[in-house]
Amino acid sequence: MSEKPKQQMRIWAMLCHISALLAWLLLFFLVFIGIPLYLPLNLLAPLLIWRFKKVQYPWIDFQGKESLNFQISLTFYTLIVIILSLILVVTSCSIAVTSNSTVNEIKTTLDGLLIMLMSLILLVMLLQSFLVTFAAIKAYKGEHYRYPLTIRVLR
Repeated sequence: MSEKPKQQMRIWAMLCHISALLAWLLLFFLVFIGIPLYLPLNLLAPLLIWRFKKVQYPWIDFQGKESLNFQISLTFYTLIVIILSLILVVTSCSIAVTSNSTVNEIKTTLDGLLIMLMSLILLVMLLQSFLVTFAAIKAYKGEHYRYPLTIRVLR
């Protein structure tokens, strides 16, 4: 694509990226007010934009695939972290129980694991915020951007 995409295309392409962050904010708000949601909203919003605008604008097809690939990768990596965390908690509890540890020692171990997990989640969220914002700015300027560490599910 040699010429710069038109402004309307660039705005929609930017929204493919930014909508994932807005979906995360919506998810946190809904959980905060007490509505548990298990849908990957970070995939839904970019998918809808990409799905309805990709035929109309080739630039949105490229940007939408890139955004979705990143969000799919991020969701996959998050699931891996959750599974590894659960394995770590079960293993730690098993070791603590079999070694006759006190309740305070078990609590200290679980608190440490929780702090480590929350730190990792915060790091991922900050990294996602930075990368998505950067990609959205690039898309709006009509420039190509490829997310790092992304599994290319959609080609």
